[in-house]
Amino acid sequence: MAGAFKLYTSEWLTGGAHFIIIAVAVQAEDVAVWPYALAAMSIVSFFAWIATYRRYRQIHDLPTSRIASAAQGYVELFGRSELLPGEPIVSKLSSVPCCWYRYYIERRTSSDKWEYVDSGVSDDYFLLIDDTGQCVISPGGAEVLTKRKETWSQGNYRHTEWLLPAKSVLYALGEFRTASAAITELDERADVSHLLAEWKKDKDRLLARFDHNRDGAIDMKEWERARQEAQREVRRRHQDVRIQDGVHILEKPRDGRLFLLATELPDKLGRRFAFWSWAHLVIFIGAGCVGLFML
Repeated sequence: MAGAFKLYTSEWLTGGAHFIIIAVAVQAEDVAVWPYALAAMSIVSFFAWIATYRRYRQIHDLPTSRIASAAQGYVELFGRSELLPGEPIVSKLSSVPCCWYRYYIERRTSSDKWEYVDSGVSDDYFLLIDDTGQCVISPGGAEVLTKRKETWSQGNYRHTEWLLPAKSVLYALGEFRTASAAITELDERADVSHLLAEWKKDKDRLLARFDHNRDGAIDMKEWERARQEAQREVRRRHQDVRIQDGVHILEKPRDGRLFLLATELPDKLGRRFAFWSWAHLVIFIGAGCVGLFML
């Protein structure tokens, strides 16, 4: 099943929150509950309005830069996505080569409900290319919008995967910098072992991250996940130091501003954020006023 997916969007989160609030109010079967339910919806929409309006303004106000002439700092870039030379990025579930992926696995319970099993997101580097040059994208911490979504079932398991394919339109907002020269002699195996040893020193944090069955111990399967996570972290760090002098990098802004990657044209993206900003504002005002009237 294909569709659009955006990571951490206010419209998805607030839509779910509104549904839960309405469901609770209906279940209560008491008219006196509705003013408080509407007030809760108004509060949720207020914060969603702030989030979506902030995104709209950042997309609308920031001019698009060319990679070759972009200033150091917060920029907007537009081009196409490409893989870096070398070993390709391969999606976790479908093994499809791509620039970025996210996956989510659920299991059907005996009560016919879906429960969380596993999830993950790639943070390997890839390229954004325009007609003036290329920029390395470090996607860790990015809010991602992509049209490639697949969902399928295998037995009692449901798999969902989102992909950002190569050679697709790519719009990006983030912190732009030009790297300085760095060392290139690296030992992945030694660095993974060192990182795992560091994690072992904080047992509580290690259990919180990898003890998925909550039995107070790390079994072989969980330790393999920890090792894979350590390997991904080491490879990401190695990518940082392998970047050669003069290469441009786009990454998560250190000041907390929006870090966005999208396979959409910026004008279309801006219109969507503008629509949701107005929608949340209408719900905020409307639900709040009706709730006050009913008190």
